[in-house]
Order: sequence, then C-alpha cells, then structure tokens
Amino acid sequence: MKKKLIIVTVSVLAVGSLMSFRIIKHLFSNKQLAVAKPSNIMAKGSFYDFKLKSLDGKETIDFAKYKGKKIVVLNTASECGYTPQYADWQKFHEKYGDKIVVLGVPANNFGGQEPGSNKEIATFCQKNYGVTFQMLEKISVVGNDQHPLYQWLSKKDMNGWNDKAPTWNFCKYVINEKGEVANFFASGVKPDSPEFKKAVGL
Repeated sequence: MKKKLIIVTVSVLAVGSLMSFRIIKHLFSNKQLAVAKPSNIMAKGSFYDFKLKSLDGKETIDFAKYKGKKIVVLNTASECGYTPQYADWQKFHEKYGDKIVVLGVPANNFGGQEPGSNKEIATFCQKNYGVTFQMLEKISVVGNDQHPLYQWLSKKDMNGWNDKAPTWNFCKYVINEKGEVANFFASGVKPDSPEFKKAVGL
C-alpha cells in the first residue's frame, strides 16, 4: 500500500512539474514574441485572398472587403486565462472599429480551452462580453490540420517574412492596409499595450 502511495505521489509531482514547466515556458515566450515586418518582403498572395464563414454561419466573410484598413486577427478561446481580453477588444472595436477591424477566430488548439460549437461560442461571447466585432467560424490555427489562413499568416515562404505561429490563445496578427502581415504579438499584449498602439498608429 505504501509503495502504491509513493508511486502515485511521485507521478503527481512529475505531472505537476511538467505543467509548471510548460506554463513558465509559455510565460517566458509570451514576453519575447512581438515581431514587426521588415521593409522589403515578397509575399505569395495577401490576406485579401481568404474567406471564412461568420460564427453564426449566416454569411461568408470575404476579407477583400477590408482593403484599405488595418486588421487585427485574434485566435480566441472561452475557457482561458486570457478570455477576459474579449472585453478589451470589444472596447477597442467600439472606439476604433471604423478604421481598425477586429476579427476573432475561435480555436481549440491550446489546452482544449475552446471545446464548444460555433453556436455555443457565439452565445458565450454575447452573454459574457457583449461582443459585436466580427467573430468567425472555429478553425485550427496550428498543427497538421492548420487552416490555410493561419498557414499563410505563420509561414515565411507564404507571407514573406513572419514565421511566428500562435503560441497560445489570444495571439494577434496585425494586417496592414495592403493586406500584408505587419506584426505578430503574443497573448499578453492588449489594445492599450504601447507596442500594439505603435503598430496600429495610435
């Protein structure tokens, strides 16, 4: 009995240590990942080549409609420590939505923190944060089933320079008025962060 208890205890401690290591690694990485576009790039296509269904499934959003505006693309989740950022981005949308577009893209790639259906996610966003910025259908943003949009956003040979894929929920890509990837920001960067404000010209 004592042997079993020792084995269980050691196993729990090992799992706990591994989780702590992953959290620390993520937090450290989060502080490091803020990158900006170099002056000369050669991209294959642009952000405007993509389309995604709206979260409610009622329409297909053609990203070409956003030509001439800056765009912020967030991979979102409903059960994450960063989920309260919905409120921050909603306020940002209300203040700057006429010139800077916010697009939310639900994904369940990190910690299984977006397990719901599109309908459940839509209800959650509206009920808890009053989200009115454009939410898109749930997709995969990393891994073997990574959506073509996120392949383009995160592969240097496609977008011309950036090789940063999302490291957790609520990473941000800033798209400039030409449909190019202009910046990548990790999860902890909010709309009032100096580096983000500088990137979008505020």
